[in-house]
Amino acid sequence: FSPLFAEKARHVFAVEPDDRLRLRAMERVTREDHARVSVMTGSAGRVFLPDSSVDIVHARFAYFWGPGCEPGLSEVARVVRPGGTAFIIDNDDTQGTFARWTGRSSTYAPRDQPAVERFWREQGFEVERVGVELRFGFREEFSRVVRNEFPAELAEDIVSEHGGSSLTFSYALLLFYRAY
Repeated sequence: FSPLFAEKARHVFAVEPDDRLRLRAMERVTREDHARVSVMTGSAGRVFLPDSSVDIVHARFAYFWGPGCEPGLSEVARVVRPGGTAFIIDNDDTQGTFARWTGRSSTYAPRDQPAVERFWREQGFEVERVGVELRFGFREEFSRVVRNEFPAELAEDIVSEHGGSSLTFSYALLLFYRAY
């Protein structure tokens, strides 16, 4: 998302804790000449930026668990300028095709969704549900996404069950946001 954000932002700082993914992102930014994007090491709990230095924080699937991510939220509060906003996107485990699939997977631990949402509200965040429909042009694209998200055996079951010409599935998200 960093190149898309850079179309409107003065500068984008992408923080990636995984060395391999960070290097891939750096190669892409260089190859595609995204001069207003910097890819840096760090994590939700340790962002190497000065205090009050950013206007917007966007975290996508970096805070899955609600309770326990307080160090990351402290870091967000530290780097956001007064008047800035944090947007945190997470899965909604209660709605959509993807949620039903994750309920069948041993790699996705079940969560107490009401407790997660209550946690975010207690941290001063608003919560908005967002329904998304993912559409694929080719069956192989659909299959590749499913195989990337789920263990092999379950992925194969999902791909075969979601047969025919259906190349869509619903995906529900939760958007948590807070102005500082």
